[in-house]
Amino acid sequence: MKFLSYLVHLFTVSGVLFSFLALIAAIDGNLPLVFFYLAIALFVDGIDGSLARIVDVKKNTPNINGEILDNIIDFLNYVFIPSFVIYWSALVPPGLELISVAIILTVSCYTFANNNIKTHDFYFSGFPALWNIVILYFFILNTDTMVNFYTIIALSVLTFIPIKYLHPFRVSSFRKSSLFVLVIWMINTTIILYFDNLEKNFLEINMFVWYLTNFYFLSLTAVRTIKDIVSE
Repeated sequence: MKFLSYLVHLFTVSGVLFSFLALIAAIDGNLPLVFFYLAIALFVDGIDGSLARIVDVKKNTPNINGEILDNIIDFLNYVFIPSFVIYWSALVPPGLELISVAIILTVSCYTFANNNIKTHDFYFSGFPALWNIVILYFFILNTDTMVNFYTIIALSVLTFIPIKYLHPFRVSSFRKSSLFVLVIWMINTTIILYFDNLEKNFLEINMFVWYLTNFYFLSLTAVRTIKDIVSE
């Protein structure tokens, strides 16, 4: 099991490579490729925790702190690379690039250092620094740069407001349906990013389903947040 534990850690570390590849793609101005590498990193992050628990890495490799390792890689892929994309690809108005990056990096440091970032049932409390998803939405929705800037401000404020955001891999309630919807969302997103030459009606239906998947996750966020407010 010790060998398997080291393999799991190595699997986690692979996220660094995808982070570096995403950085190169960003420099080249190839945002769809950036999202491809960040998606792989997101997949690694989504399952490495489960693998770590299966092989009991804490017991078999006590000299390696998997949580710290995971946080370092997550910060690169969820915060640092997206911040670079926002700066390098001019996703905000001229003159506001560095301000946007400074805000994102600062509030995200708080997020990663916050001991209360997760609830007892594994929801995120406050916006969980998923800036990789934010820049994906900027790209898909082709939002105005000023809208992007105001969105960054709003999400940064939401970092400190205890709205409950779903973690589809960890939250047990509706896990099967959440993972199913997540897979549908991933398929829809892949089609939007890489298959925009398909038949127009199909793409419109795909986009509609994509919106529905987003509504599902927003609904669970709203329900869980309201539950907390009512119980107080």
